[in-house]
Amino acid sequence: MAAEGVVRIYSLAVILFSLVLHGRAANQGFQQDSGARTLLQDSLHKHEVHCSRERSQAAWKVIEEYLMPFVEKQQFQLPKKCRLNPQNDMFREQDEHKIHVDINDWKCGFCKKTFRAEKFLDKHFDNRHSNLIGDSQGRCLADLCGALHCDLVIESKKTKGKCNPAAAARNRHLCESLADSCFPVSQGLKESRLHEFFLHQFCNAHTCSGGPKPFSKGGKKRTNVYWLACSILIILLLPLFYLLVYLHQREMKTDIKFFKRIAKAGRNKKAS
Repeated sequence: MAAEGVVRIYSLAVILFSLVLHGRAANQGFQQDSGARTLLQDSLHKHEVHCSRERSQAAWKVIEEYLMPFVEKQQFQLPKKCRLNPQNDMFREQDEHKIHVDINDWKCGFCKKTFRAEKFLDKHFDNRHSNLIGDSQGRCLADLCGALHCDLVIESKKTKGKCNPAAAARNRHLCESLADSCFPVSQGLKESRLHEFFLHQFCNAHTCSGGPKPFSKGGKKRTNVYWLACSILIILLLPLFYLLVYLHQREMKTDIKFFKRIAKAGRNKKAS
């Protein structure tokens, strides 16, 4: 009887141990399936960024050229809640890792791969470095293009059509809300000045009744490339010009001495 009891206890122990192993394996299988589903979902939703990179870049170009010089002049820091703040651009980290080596030579700052054009580098970012896109609400600068007149800086823009009063009103409302959130007049003198500037620079042009043009306050001062090239060329050619003048004068002096010697020799012959 004692032997039978031992056998039963041993059998129960084996059965329990088998159940524990089976349960652990099933749990691991469930975790693996769950992880696989998560990876599959991540891969499916990885590139679903509903924000135009081209228009976001155009918006940033407008901000950088027609707003930031005046903000920096006032020594003002854009608030984090301001949608014009560079931190609120989902493509900012990627764009900061673009290395423009030459006209047809672009390099990825993350993996050092080279490309013949910026558009190919953008495609590379979408395919290989999409995890660096800060895809969250309120970080798509393209949504602000209507307020910032992005079409004026996009090279492939279409010919401007008839003004739409409803669209102009929407863009003006968005523009004014940006002025209020980025430069709240109740915060101080700098904010009041920049608020007024922003209205004149961007918002007042949203009208169909012939108001001021966009960017009426001007933008970043640029060096004229043509005059810069001419200046460099003149500096390089100036020493050559003086060298030619010097050689010409030296040659003229030599010729004069030569003719003087001939004339003197001729007079000596006549005298003899």
